[in-house]
Amino acid sequence: MSTGPTRRSVLASGAAVAGGAAVSSLLPPSVHAALARPLPPGGLASIKHVVFLMQENRSFDHYYGTLRGVRGFADRNAIELPDGHPVFEQPGLVRHVKPFLARNAIGHGPLTDVNYIAGLDHSWEGGQKARGDGWHNAWIKAKLMPTMVHYDRRDLPFQYELADTFTVCDAYHSSVFGPTNPNRTYHWTGTIGYEPNGKRAIENDAYSEATHPGYDLTSYAERLSKAGKTWRVYQEWDNFTDNALEFLTTFKQVMRKALPAPHKSLTDFYGAVAKAKPEERKAMLAALDKGVAALSPAERDLFERALRRVESGTLADAFRADVAAGRLPEVSYIVTSAADSEHPSSGSPVQGAGVTYQVLDAIASHPEVWESTALFLLFDENDGYFDHVPPPLPPAAEQGEHADGKPIGLGFRVPMTVVSPWTAGGFVCSEVFDHTSTIRFLERWLGVREPNISAWRRTVAGDLTSAFDFRRPARPQRVPKPATPPKFYFRWPPLPPIVQKGAAPEPGTRPARPLPYRPEASARLSGGTLEITMTEGGTRPSHLALYPYAGEFATPRHFDAAGRHVERVAVPKGRYRLTLTGPNGFRREFAGSASGAAAGAVVTAAGSGSRRLSITLANPGRTPLTFDLKALAYGSAARRVTVAPGKQATVRWTTEHGWYDVRVTVAEDAAFRRRLMGHLEDGKPSVSG
Repeated sequence: MSTGPTRRSVLASGAAVAGGAAVSSLLPPSVHAALARPLPPGGLASIKHVVFLMQENRSFDHYYGTLRGVRGFADRNAIELPDGHPVFEQPGLVRHVKPFLARNAIGHGPLTDVNYIAGLDHSWEGGQKARGDGWHNAWIKAKLMPTMVHYDRRDLPFQYELADTFTVCDAYHSSVFGPTNPNRTYHWTGTIGYEPNGKRAIENDAYSEATHPGYDLTSYAERLSKAGKTWRVYQEWDNFTDNALEFLTTFKQVMRKALPAPHKSLTDFYGAVAKAKPEERKAMLAALDKGVAALSPAERDLFERALRRVESGTLADAFRADVAAGRLPEVSYIVTSAADSEHPSSGSPVQGAGVTYQVLDAIASHPEVWESTALFLLFDENDGYFDHVPPPLPPAAEQGEHADGKPIGLGFRVPMTVVSPWTAGGFVCSEVFDHTSTIRFLERWLGVREPNISAWRRTVAGDLTSAFDFRRPARPQRVPKPATPPKFYFRWPPLPPIVQKGAAPEPGTRPARPLPYRPEASARLSGGTLEITMTEGGTRPSHLALYPYAGEFATPRHFDAAGRHVERVAVPKGRYRLTLTGPNGFRREFAGSASGAAAGAVVTAAGSGSRRLSITLANPGRTPLTFDLKALAYGSAARRVTVAPGKQATVRWTTEHGWYDVRVTVAEDAAFRRRLMGHLEDGKPSVSG
């Protein structure tokens, strides 16, 4: 048993975090000093450096499900499962299982620590099983029970403080229903390749480095070089095979030219270097340098930028040295060691917080660098940990977005926090993103296009610029004092407690970034068909998912609404009940009977620039209808409106910061029900729902 260092000593690496604003904070004092300085308004041109720190294997709910003001365990737009339970109650082997805190799990005690819970299956097949053919109801059967374990602020004070100080993205998805390398390949290239047998590269086959031929893909890093832009991968001798560039054919060829015999991969070579005695180690590194010197200038440049590794334990020092010397490239990719990666099989949240602290401090310690740098803190995939949001899925016609007849992604949500002077203020950004969004941010900033990104990914995922506000740099919000850090022990599998209480999300809201979405939807029954009209009046398409609860069709249907789309659904049994969900809390519920008095009634809604909702009630029938409107949240308003035959009436509905949740029923028809829920965007910052 090892008691290990405290959380604060891991973060500061021996430096005291004290004095002034930082006395109750786990963030570096340099960050507090940087945020206290005035910053003039700017734009994308204000950025000179972008840094990506991609960590390992955590889902959004697993880390931030309890965080206030995000789409976590308090999500009003969570779907219902086919068995009638909420998505937060997953069917288990014996009972339904709710999310549970690691410290409340069976197995937690004096000889275990929440930082060291065990990892889960995160294979392609496991991810496909968990999504339950779109119903999102097979997590426990696919992953076994620890999938529902999660943390809260007490466990992750550093990560929560970062989210409260800067901008957290609560609709950021991994790119693949699968493991690390495919997701990281999307991050570096915008797509995935093919295996020698012709199948898509949806698993970690490339880890067989000595025999795998690599993927014939051009990386975005190479396109940066061609455009005269600077970049570098920062990594140690142990990079946990997390540099996906090493598995592309171009880089593999450079690597094999440079490596001294008998080594066939950098993982093998640097692993041997780490174990060697000092003199032998020196000779091995000299042999590598000789091989690198023999490369062509272009090959040598690729090696130094993408493949060179620094001594174990010096990653943060190497990054800090480049920052201090003015050598920080335009684009930096930080690849941590196994211990620092936050991977549940080799690392921990507190160790990952340690390397993040060092990177933050290196940037913030130099005002000119801080005022020109955007740092993206993200994770590659979810490791099998539960996330309650079903990802957007591609249409069947998008053949390049499918493998083995199944959608490649988007994958499950993972944490993403954007740290910069222009993302301070504790905001949430709820635009849909995935790992191609990191490249698209660079596209917008540097003007270098990535042709590997599919048209569908460009449709469904944004470019991360909505997380920024260059006009109004904000001050960080107050954050609570973090708890006493726990000690380290050994890794353990947390099992659900006997008595299930469910998750306890933090109360409250947070400021929200404006979004490009303006979705709307209504339904009209015509004969035996329900016509659902979906529109998008914003600047980007909305991805919508339609869930059938009365057997209208077998699995949820997905749509990328741009302009207007009408979906016709057969109602063979005379009754229907469907739910349509979309971005940022958008939801429409449709229920009714073909024989009811309100069978032909139509309820439509429209927003205004003043964030007021207009609800129109139409009665095409032959008898009067009495519509009852009731707020299910955001106030307690209730209205009763009688609409004469062949007429319609419009109700003005007051929202809270643009948020609304209204149930509409008809007194003369118990089967008829509509629910209108969402947020009215007006291009201005708002408040989370």
